[in-house]
Formats: sequence, structure tokens, C-alpha cells
Amino acid sequence: MSQPNQFSLLTQRRFAPFFWTQFLGAFNDNLFKTALVVMLTFDALSWTTLSPSLITNLIPGLFILPYVLFSATAGQLADKFEKSGLTRFVKWLEVAIMCIAGVGWMTHTLWLLVTAVVGMGIHSTLFGPVKYAYLPQQLKPDELIGGNGVTEMGTFVGILLGEILGAVLVVQKPNGIVFEAVATIAVALLGLIASYRIPNAPAPVPELKVSWNFVGESIRNINFSRKNRVVFLSMLGNSWFWFYGALVLAQFPVYAKDYLHGDHSVFVLLLTVFSLGVGSGSLLCERLSGRKVEIGLVPFGSIGLSLFGADLYLSSNAYAAAAASAALAAGPHLDAFAMMAQHGMWRILFDVLMIGMFGGFFIVPLFALIQTRCDPAHMSRTIAGMNILNALFMVAAAGLAIVLLGQGCTIPQLFLVTALLNAVVAVYIFSLVPEFLMRFLAWMLIHTVHRVRTIDADRIPAEGAAVLVCNHVSYVDAIVIGAASPRPIRFVMDHRIFKLPLLGWIFRTARAIPIAPAKEDPWLMEKAYVDIAQALHDGDLVCIFPEGRLTTTGEINEFKGGVAKIVERTKVPVIPMALRGLWGHLLSRSDDNVFERAFRTGLRSRLALAVGTPVAPHDVTPEGLKERVLALRGDWK
Repeated sequence: MSQPNQFSLLTQRRFAPFFWTQFLGAFNDNLFKTALVVMLTFDALSWTTLSPSLITNLIPGLFILPYVLFSATAGQLADKFEKSGLTRFVKWLEVAIMCIAGVGWMTHTLWLLVTAVVGMGIHSTLFGPVKYAYLPQQLKPDELIGGNGVTEMGTFVGILLGEILGAVLVVQKPNGIVFEAVATIAVALLGLIASYRIPNAPAPVPELKVSWNFVGESIRNINFSRKNRVVFLSMLGNSWFWFYGALVLAQFPVYAKDYLHGDHSVFVLLLTVFSLGVGSGSLLCERLSGRKVEIGLVPFGSIGLSLFGADLYLSSNAYAAAAASAALAAGPHLDAFAMMAQHGMWRILFDVLMIGMFGGFFIVPLFALIQTRCDPAHMSRTIAGMNILNALFMVAAAGLAIVLLGQGCTIPQLFLVTALLNAVVAVYIFSLVPEFLMRFLAWMLIHTVHRVRTIDADRIPAEGAAVLVCNHVSYVDAIVIGAASPRPIRFVMDHRIFKLPLLGWIFRTARAIPIAPAKEDPWLMEKAYVDIAQALHDGDLVCIFPEGRLTTTGEINEFKGGVAKIVERTKVPVIPMALRGLWGHLLSRSDDNVFERAFRTGLRSRLALAVGTPVAPHDVTPEGLKERVLALRGDWK
């Protein structure tokens, strides 16, 4: 039976009111900020004596400031109080802020508008931890990637539409300011109405005492997150995406005007294409991940960010050269429609689209990983800590851009520097957490060479220790099984395979446990059992191949007694599994001609992994497990 897609969540009360509440919040933030920036850029003299460049750089900084100051407090509040009630409080706050902004618009009082900018920053700071801690409370594990994807899509579409409408409304003469004031208040009220439909989401730590020392609490939040290495590095990866995005997006206005020789509509075009890329990438994550938290997409996204960031540098230079030869720079600035007719513009737009799309592949699995791996009682404070890091990284991006541009770096060169920095950061993070790279290799295998179908994969426990047993057909069995699992697996494998040059590196990276027969190396065999016991004690999944060797006939060999010995030491359930379709694979021990095997099933050969019901420790026997695996495999070898 086919599973509902992620858009079906938009018809359900547990998700839809939350989605529209956060969508309208992101929309209103940018509806207000963009209108203010446009007004102060094109009509500055009637508002202030400060330079437009100073004001337009000050406004984003004032909006980000509350993230640094109040994220720690916001995280505590989201862990202490029920989330739907807290959301309604935040939306009432938004209505009040927009009313203040409305007075500022109507009276031409700049300090009231600047106060509203800071207020909307506080609004977003308070809502951030609620937003991402709400999802894992309401969604099932196999819905989390899809839910995050729809949420990220909605956020970026809201940002895009808000920026476009804000820029259009405020310049309408003579009532643009009135339109803007009314629109922001109306959107805030719509968000408030939507928030009253959000179902209850209980507080995980209602007894928590809130510390108002934001500096000390911020440090405690980040230090707590550092205890979980994977979560903390995922937080850093998320913040790096905002660094990358801030560095690139901040250049689009000047890039559109000075390098592409376009007007304001070209800037909007670039922003639109980027937002569509992020939205589509976020939505594709569910399909590409197989409805599970697939962190193998993170390296895939990182590769795309570097490749298309570098190509944006090359395509920009090619466009500039063509524009110079056509004397385009000397003419009037072109609008978006005229710009798309220029030689090389479609390549630039494709690069921007791909940067956004691969950014979606990068960020959505990281959000889902943080939500599933961090302590539920500390979820909101973890998100708050990430928001602090995001703000600091965005400030650092602005500082780096100012320094590089001040040293004579061009904007296309800045794109190249960002792409190269992304590659360096990716290598560093993936070397620290090899699980990302392992999952990427597994994901590539089952999405390029093979088509893998899983049957009852939800029987693999989402948490807690268990022993997985499976038939052993090829050298890639462990990679196929690992790709189907929602969490890391410690594989037990023959020490000779463990020492193979390429595969051995992969298995060592995955913390596989090498084992040898007692007659060959009794010390290594006993050490393997000790390591297995320790892994199960730590709550890990351990997978063994009870045949002890690859099949040479395609049939399942006798199961050895090692699994009974493991269960005797550590009383955990055993889950039988069966691989189908790998016999005759290029890396199996079939006697058929190697070239015939390579092309027999085509490039996208079909495989399947069937998972059986758990077997209680006291019912485990090698013979019984073999019968179960045989039944799961059936006649398809």
C-alpha cells in the first residue's frame, strides 16, 4: 500500500495550523523589513539624515540581534510551557508590534519602525525553538523528513513572497505606506487566528526554572549540546548553511545592478530562483530519503553547494565578458524579462537554482537529525543554541564579505571563495563524523547502481539494542542494510574483508567489528564478542552474518552458534532479515563470467531487504533463525 506524501500533512490539524502560522510569520517579517529597506533606500531624505547604506545594513543587524540576546531564554520558555499556548502569545506580540509599526508608518516616525524591527526579531527568536521542537512531538519518525521539508519550503516561499510584496506595496503612490501598514497588521491577525487551531503540545520540562542570565544560559546550552557530538556538529553544519546563504544572498542587490546590469526586478528574479531551489530541494528530500532521516543527503548537498557556487563564479565572468563586448554596461539597466534574453543569463539562473536546491538537501536532513538525536527534554534549548550559532555565523559572513570586498575582491570572486570554503568545511565535518560520509556512500549505491525496496523496515527498532541477522550474499551486503536502517549499525564481519583496501576503510569508518575463527585467531574472536557486548550495552544495533562467509552457491549456509553466544551474554531481541536479488552481483562469489554478471541485470538492478519480527532472547537458536531468514528470502536469490 502506498504511503501518503508529505503534502497530505497540510490537510491534518496536527500540522496545517502550525504550518500556516509559521508561514505567515516568515511572510510578515519580510513584508515589513523589505518595505522599510526600500523606503529608506529610495526616499531616505524624508525619513532621516543618515546615509541609506548605513540604514540598510543596520536593519538586518537589528533584526538578528535578539537571536544572540534572547535565544537562550526562548529555548527555556519552549521547554517549560505548552507550545500551542506559547505560540499564541508570540502571535499576539506580533499583532502589537505591527500596530506600533503602523503608527510609525503613518507618522513618519523612524524610531518606532526601528523598534518594530527589533520587536519582530524578538518575535522570531521566541518562535524558533517552538517551531522545530513542535514537529517531533506531532509527527511520526517516517514523517519527520517530509514535515521538515514542507516547513522549510513554506519558510522560504514566505520570505520570497514577503520581500516581493513589501517592495511592490510601499512604492505605490500616494498610499503605499497605508497599504503596507494595513497589510502587516492583517497578516499578523491571520497568523494569530491560525495559531488558535494548533493542537496542544505538552511541555517536556514544566518544572524547569528559567534563568534570565542570557549569557550564562547561552553558554550552558551550547556546552550541553556539545556532549552529543553528532548533534553539535549538525548544529554547526546548519549554521554553516546560514553563513553560506548570508554571504551569497547579501551580494544579490549589487550583483544584479553592477555585474548583470539589471534593475530591481533582476534582484527579485535572483531571489525568486534561489527560493524556488530551496523549496524544491526541501520537498525532494522526502522522496530521496525514502521517508527516513537520511543524513547521506548532507554530503550530497554540500557537494552541490561547492560545485554550483564555483560555476556561478565562472558563469558570472563569462556573462561579464559577453556584456563588455556588447557594450551592455553603457546602456540602461535591463528588467528581468530583457535580462533573460541575454547570453549566459540562463546559466547563472541555473546555478542559483541549484545552489538553493542543494541547500535544501543539506539543511533538511540536519534539522531532522537534530530533532531525532537530541535529548527530548532539551529539544527547544538545543534549537535555541543553534539559533545563537546561526546569528553569530551570519554576522561572521557579513564581516568576511566586508573585509574581502574592501580588499578589492569582486562579487563573483566572493562566490568562488564561499564555494571553496564550503568544500573545506565539509571535509572537516565529515572527517569528524564519518557517519555522514558512510550514509552518503550507501545512499549513492542504492540510488545509482541499484533500486532497493525495503519490506517492513519499520521493524528495525528506532532506539535500543538489538541484534540483526541476515544472509550473506555479497561484499556490499552491509552497505545495502546500512542504507535501509534509520540509525547506525555496528557490523560484525570477517577480519579479511575488514582489511580490504577500499571496503575496509569504509567499514572501519562505520566502526565495524572484525572477527576471526577461533582456530585462526582466538584472541581476535574473543575481543569481537567483548566489543559486541559493549556495543549492545551502549544501546547500539549490531548486525552479524551467522553463515560466517559469503555463499558460493546462492543458497543459505548453516548458521553458526555465535548469535546464541551473543544473546546469552546480552539479553536483547534478535531481528531476522533477508537480502533478495544480490546473488550474481559483480561483488558476489558467483562462478558466472564477470562481464556477464556486470550486465545481466542492467545498471539499475532490483534488490530487496525483508525484515522479520523480533525473536525474544530465550527463543533464539541458529536453526530457528535460519528458517526465518529462508522464509523471508523466499525463492528470489
